[in-house]
Amino acid sequence: MTDLPLLPFLILALASSAERELDAAELASQIKNGDQEAFRNFFERHQESLFRYLRSRNMDKETAEDLIQQAFVYIWEHRDGIDPDKSLRSYLFRIAYTRMLNHIRNNRKFDDSKEQPAGETHQTPEDKTRARDLEKAIRQTLKSMPEKRSRVFELCFLEEFTYREAAEVLDVSVKTIENHMGLAFKDMRKALQNFL
Repeated sequence: MTDLPLLPFLILALASSAERELDAAELASQIKNGDQEAFRNFFERHQESLFRYLRSRNMDKETAEDLIQQAFVYIWEHRDGIDPDKSLRSYLFRIAYTRMLNHIRNNRKFDDSKEQPAGETHQTPEDKTRARDLEKAIRQTLKSMPEKRSRVFELCFLEEFTYREAAEVLDVSVKTIENHMGLAFKDMRKALQNFL
């Protein structure tokens, strides 16, 4: 958790005209109906921006390419569930983001086993123990939260999404994000009061 990069970024751009939105909705509808050419067009439009997004999250080139492939394959395999009235691009980024988090979580055990170079820290053993306990408490608190609240907290606090970006990724209102964050902070304050 603490090793996740906390750099601000913009993951999605809103369509600037009704014509582009109509075009995106038509493309989503064609993909839903199994049009392979429309899917290829969708891939060509969004593959590069998705690659840049994943690279901005410190994914190496090969991992980013693999996550992109997984996201597009998932969309094609689940095309029957596409809602042309909702942004297929946002859905694509949401899938890739989830795959990225899974990749980070699944590979964290390898990162934790790396030895820290000598002389890079001045922490006492007590400091290290307290930091581990704090991280464990944060993870447990996140696990105990309702799934949506936990996801909102991860996006807005740990990943530094704006509320508007998080709302777009999760396909909810900004007010819903604000409510979830308020409740998440309340949960965290209560769970971490021994560390404050």
